[in-house]
Amino acid sequence: MTPRTSATTENTAAGSTADAHAGEELVVEVGPVAHGGHCVARHEGRVIFVRHGIPGEKVRVRLTDAGDNAKFWRADVVDVLDASPDRVDHFWRAADSTRAWGHGHPPVGGAEFGHVSLDRQRRLKAEVLEEQLRRLGGTGQAPAGWSGAVEAVGEAADGGTGLGWRTRASFSVAPSGKLGMHAHRSTQVLPVREMPLATDAINALQLWDIDLQGIERVEVAAPANGSRPLVLLAPAEGTKPKRLAAVAAALPDDVSAAGFDPISGEVTRLRGRSWVQESAAGHDYRVTGAGFWQIHRDAPGTLVGAVTDFLHGGGFLHPGAVVADLYAGAGLFTAVLADAVGETGAVLSVEGAPGTSRDARKNLHAAPQVEIVQGRVERVLRQKPRNFDALVLDPPRAGAGKAVVRQLADAHPRAIAYVSCDPASFARDVSYFRDAGWELAGLRAFDIYPHTHHLETVALLTPLS
Repeated sequence: MTPRTSATTENTAAGSTADAHAGEELVVEVGPVAHGGHCVARHEGRVIFVRHGIPGEKVRVRLTDAGDNAKFWRADVVDVLDASPDRVDHFWRAADSTRAWGHGHPPVGGAEFGHVSLDRQRRLKAEVLEEQLRRLGGTGQAPAGWSGAVEAVGEAADGGTGLGWRTRASFSVAPSGKLGMHAHRSTQVLPVREMPLATDAINALQLWDIDLQGIERVEVAAPANGSRPLVLLAPAEGTKPKRLAAVAAALPDDVSAAGFDPISGEVTRLRGRSWVQESAAGHDYRVTGAGFWQIHRDAPGTLVGAVTDFLHGGGFLHPGAVVADLYAGAGLFTAVLADAVGETGAVLSVEGAPGTSRDARKNLHAAPQVEIVQGRVERVLRQKPRNFDALVLDPPRAGAGKAVVRQLADAHPRAIAYVSCDPASFARDVSYFRDAGWELAGLRAFDIYPHTHHLETVALLTPLS
């Protein structure tokens, strides 16, 4: 239900596990933004990744990861000595670093840019994307096909606040049995009594008033179309079914509930149904359990529009075309591609997760031009080689990787629409495509995760002529 994750520039050096200086405070000048939700500062030659600052500020920071042998340290801002004009009051007390540390504990994660004006947030994200493309993508400069802007999404619904957009939310449970969230890079769970980034439908569940003893993790999906929400309960080891049922019974009557195993993905219905019905681009989609779906209420329509604009505009998507949707999930792009190619065309839809692939079969059973295959993308493409007009590529946060990119290039499609939620993995994949003789012909970036460091990109890749 949340964005898919991967390693980033935040990786620590091997052997630097000791935190000899954790808890110490320093005064630093905040330098440029870096990928991962922090800015770069320096102290006595040491690089410090600082969260909750803005480039150009002078701040006092508290070291959170600071081993003597570490290549770099990490820190949170605890006091702002010289503020940026783009600094604003944080909208969420639990995520406000200066306030939280003033009460003796770290802030919760998930809103690390909440102290920055939305306009500056988007400029910072644009800087990160451009830097990743230059450094990892091998472009040497910003791509000609990009305006340089990260586009706002959902302003008509949120009034320009960047709040209330999450239709999915993940929570942990504090030792007291209260709903909580983790501090960044920490096992500490801090109780919460609101989630301002979530939709009203999620906050209206009042999960913080429920005794969650015996539950380790809670996942919530509240579709933007207003259909029935689903609460997934991951029990702690040793929790008995009777306790799980008691928690489910404490939920509002119009909410579905299911048990959930985060490792296997197995879902056990407790009440109502074990899936939600989502809507986007004129289609309805069944999404079971924690199956992947974009978490911003306006993201599905926005991304579908960007993908189809690129493919239609280049003449790659038309009646009779042969296309593929790779890492297809429940079929968001597949359904729209099927509409575009019609019954004279063909769509290959590939998804690795068995449960999500079953959802796709249900969602697309009435589209005879669609072939749904469950399996790894590289294996399926080897087994089903075709002359594709276009491919849609929407990989996990780790990206497609060199082997898959090489295989896609060898399939010789006329174009690839690449949807990415991570600038670093996207830039690396762009470099692999460049090595294979492809170019970045178009690029758009979207702020579908306001008040966080995340962004989404949609790119058009074409072979060099």
